Amino acid sequence: MIPLTLKDTQILIAGAVFLLGCLCVIIGALVLVTRGFSREVRELAVQTARLGQKGVAQDVSTLVGQAAELVKAINELVRTASGVSVFLICLGIGMIVASYWVVMQINWAIA
Repeated sequence: MIPLTLKDTQILIAGAVFLLGCLCVIIGALVLVTRGFSREVRELAVQTARLGQKGVAQDVSTLVGQAAELVKAINELVRTASGVSVFLICLGIGMIVASYWVVMQINWAIA
C-alpha cells in the first residue's frame, strides 16, 4: 500500500479536478460548435421557410401557422444547446479555479 500524505492527497484532488474542468470546457466548446449550427438544423430552417412561402402563395393559413411554430421550435432547440454548452464551459472554468485554489492551500514548506 502506498502511504499518501495530506499534501499528496491535495495534489491528486487538484489534478483530477483540473483534468475534469478541462474536459468540461472542451466538451462545452464542441457542443456549442456542433449542436448550434448543425447542417440538419440549417436545412430544416430552409425547408420551413420554403413551406411558409408556399403556404402564403397558396393562401393556406394553417400551413403558415404550423411553419411559424416549427421555426419557434428550431430556435428553442438552438437556444437549449447553446445554454448547455455555456453551462459546461462555466462549470469547467469553475473546476479549474477550484483546482488552483486547492493547490494554493498546500503548505509547500519542507518539513
